[in-house]
Amino acid sequence: MQKLLKYLEGDKVIWILTLFLSIVSIITVFSFIPVLVKTEGGSPIKYIFKHIFYLILGLFAMYQVHRINPKYFIKLSKFGFYLAIGLLIFTFFFGVRVNDAGRWLKIPFLPFTFQTSDLAKVALVLYLAQILAVKKNKIKDFKEGFWPAMGPIVLTMVLIVRDNFSTAAMLFTICTGILFLAGARIKHILAVVGALVVGLGMLISVELATDAGIFPRAHTWYNRMANRIDDSNVTAKENPQVVNARKAIASAPLFGKGPGNGELKHYIAEAYADFYFAVFVEEFGPLMAMVIIMVYLIMFFRMIRIAMKSDKYVETYLIIGLGMIFMFQAIVNMGVCTGIFPVTGQNMPLLGMGGSSMVMTCVSLGMILSISRKYSTSEEETNKVKSDENELELA
Repeated sequence: MQKLLKYLEGDKVIWILTLFLSIVSIITVFSFIPVLVKTEGGSPIKYIFKHIFYLILGLFAMYQVHRINPKYFIKLSKFGFYLAIGLLIFTFFFGVRVNDAGRWLKIPFLPFTFQTSDLAKVALVLYLAQILAVKKNKIKDFKEGFWPAMGPIVLTMVLIVRDNFSTAAMLFTICTGILFLAGARIKHILAVVGALVVGLGMLISVELATDAGIFPRAHTWYNRMANRIDDSNVTAKENPQVVNARKAIASAPLFGKGPGNGELKHYIAEAYADFYFAVFVEEFGPLMAMVIIMVYLIMFFRMIRIAMKSDKYVETYLIIGLGMIFMFQAIVNMGVCTGIFPVTGQNMPLLGMGGSSMVMTCVSLGMILSISRKYSTSEEETNKVKSDENELELA
């Protein structure tokens, strides 16, 4: 391990915990294979290879990004944002549709798809961090500082919300939170939030009344919210995934039923992604689930610690934004499985099966480690100087 960590610079704790979660993901994917073969067909080898391929690709991207000086990907933030917007527009018209949601692009010549909102999340936070660093002295002025930062957030949300409401809502919440931390006026934030809620509410109402095709998934959103507000609607017949996810958690012994021995995963269509946490608890037990929660919390704490060390606003905003995306995804997945939140499409970072999510999570961690590498290097140099001084004093 020491030899390996010698090549992995930056925060060693994040590296170790990332590798730990990667190993756990490989172990758990074997549990999901029978379900995938049953529902989607194909060979078990196909799903093993696909997951390991994305995992290796993600870790490779993480390693390469962490070696780049942060100033370079910050300089490319505007290009990355425009690229993400272009891909979102393309996906809006030509995306591969699954369950009335056109979230994916088919990768040419390869049997893989890419969810463009995963790229947009990282690109938006990176671009927002750069804008806020430049406009930090004007952020309280609506025209000069606030709207140049809020505009890209609203644009991204509008392009995502039609097919992925949960991601749009989560991203909007995180970005407005960063705006608040940057010193934006609450009245400006509330004005934009109010306008969006009223506008979106009117459009969804029209869709529910007329089926005009503005939001094809409006009825799904409405039913999920209704089921969350009134649990009496949650029956095994109408909402098998929700009911079986709760049963999986409730029936799990302290140390779980063992890898691959979970029973209720066969009745949860998205067990390998949206309901990952429920199946994990059933097979590995509440004790191991607590370990996973602690791993996420420690990683988030390390990210905030790096953000506080940085002497540049852009780096601080970037790390906080990426860290919040990482933590929010885990919280939402666990909340859905336990019935706290309505059903959404958020994956467990580094654990659930999902190619573009895995890769972009690793890229995000690579950016954070790239920033931490600067400060860990300076700390090592400072400690070395102090050690040399102490040796001289003793001599």
